Amino acid sequence: MASAGPGLGVGVGLRAPHYRQFLEHKPRVGWLEVHTENYLDQGGWDWHVLEQLRRDYPISLHGVGLGLGSARGFSETHLRRVRDLAARIEPALVSEHLCWGAVADRQLNDLLPLTLDDAALALMCDRVQRVQELLQRQLLLENVSTYIRFRADSMTEAEFMAALAARTGCGLLLDINNLYVNQCNHGEDALAAMAAIAPGSVGEMHLAGHLRTPQAVIDHHGDRVAPPVWDLYGAALRRFGAVPTLIEWDTDIPSLDVLLDEAGQAAQRHARHAETGTRPHGPAIAHLTGRRDAGISVMELAALQQQFADALIDAGQTSAAVGRCKSAHADHRFALYRGNMTSTWVKTLSSAYPVVRELVGDEFLAGLARAYGRAIPADNPDLNRFGAGFADFLRSFEAAADLPYLPDMAALEWALHRAHYAPSTPALDAQRLASIAPDGLEACRFALHPATCLLASEWAVVPLWLAHQPCGPAFPAEMAAASHGLVTRPGWQPQLMALNAAQHAALAVLASGGTFGAALDAAFGRDENFDVAASLQLWLAQGVLAGAVEGA
Repeated sequence: MASAGPGLGVGVGLRAPHYRQFLEHKPRVGWLEVHTENYLDQGGWDWHVLEQLRRDYPISLHGVGLGLGSARGFSETHLRRVRDLAARIEPALVSEHLCWGAVADRQLNDLLPLTLDDAALALMCDRVQRVQELLQRQLLLENVSTYIRFRADSMTEAEFMAALAARTGCGLLLDINNLYVNQCNHGEDALAAMAAIAPGSVGEMHLAGHLRTPQAVIDHHGDRVAPPVWDLYGAALRRFGAVPTLIEWDTDIPSLDVLLDEAGQAAQRHARHAETGTRPHGPAIAHLTGRRDAGISVMELAALQQQFADALIDAGQTSAAVGRCKSAHADHRFALYRGNMTSTWVKTLSSAYPVVRELVGDEFLAGLARAYGRAIPADNPDLNRFGAGFADFLRSFEAAADLPYLPDMAALEWALHRAHYAPSTPALDAQRLASIAPDGLEACRFALHPATCLLASEWAVVPLWLAHQPCGPAFPAEMAAASHGLVTRPGWQPQLMALNAAQHAALAVLASGGTFGAALDAAFGRDENFDVAASLQLWLAQGVLAGAVEGA
């Protein structure tokens, strides 16, 4: 089973605003971490960047979607996608989180806190072994920041992690900031927690910023590493040695110079231990608390997670869920999880549907996101798929009835969103087209590129979307006018191309597997002046066609 080597040094998280700088300037940094779920489709600009940068930097795949502690089980389909990605990228490290994220009826797309007891430990051991078996490599599990602890807990988080590593052979990703956050939120001792973990089991460390509020410290990954976290990092280096370390920064992403400066500070500390040959020292201290209750059963764990999820969706059920917690300010802290869930819904839909957001405004879109998230349970741990049912939801959402074209606009924007992740299939070029004998052209079948999507609406959504783009045309004078369009991705950026009815009819035939001759018949049926040569030239230029099969 493959495992990570210790010599990576200090890395940073690769985020989209910094893609160009990494591609063009290759800044000096030990390695790059990417969020696994952003690359599972293995297509589009993100995938292209990752394929380029993996030649220059070791890559770490850091997952947020498996939810291994979910009592209902986790998605085997998602796990196989992770396996396929790892096989392509050959990462130096693969990691996930010590959390749960799904119940029987929905994915919650969050890193939710586990009960720390024997039932959860046994479940996690089974899941981790399954993942390592399929990936054929060691998995690193990260401790998460939490705002509550449960009355059912029968061990500390450190005891839980140490036992998990000992039983499964997995490694631990020790997030130093999360240790500090949990120390503040629960009165736990971060140094004692590190002492409870065997030195050889830690394969990676994370450093990040946090936010202080009156009721809790929040791990928001949106600031520089705080001084007390740097102090804990020094203690961690003495305890665990110079293991690979990452600077995380996921919100309010700064300039690359700021990120690299943080990495430089970590690298100085890391290098002192690497150069002096600091060895991990000290055995793990078993049973830190000396208290071991029976905990709860797996069935009770499933019921607790369902109760937690129900309270996230319906605030009226909060009291029952909070009654299972033992933290101070439990009501407020539980609300943090609900706020994080709804904030994720809003940010995800705002990103996928920017013109819808402009049409309805931020406040209304936030309300739409909350209503959609509650009404349409997410069924995929990949947040990039979260908005798949939004257009259909809008068709029956009474509060949006005054904008009857909104569902079609949402369908258009979802096609653009999915085109971003479509496979990078080579487009048909003029040379290949010219190789087809003229008398065989009508019998030829052309495949459309995977990024393409045909659109037809009784509303003027295509010109309306184009009008919202920089340097776009004038806004349509009348919305009650049919429009046709085609989503394409001639380079790395998805585009929308307006079509006339004849062009749409021809491409619809090709998309359904029909011959070029049948496509021409459909086009001329709409417009006897249909320009075949101009249309073919346009389709080639826009990368619409991906292949040709000659013959009947």
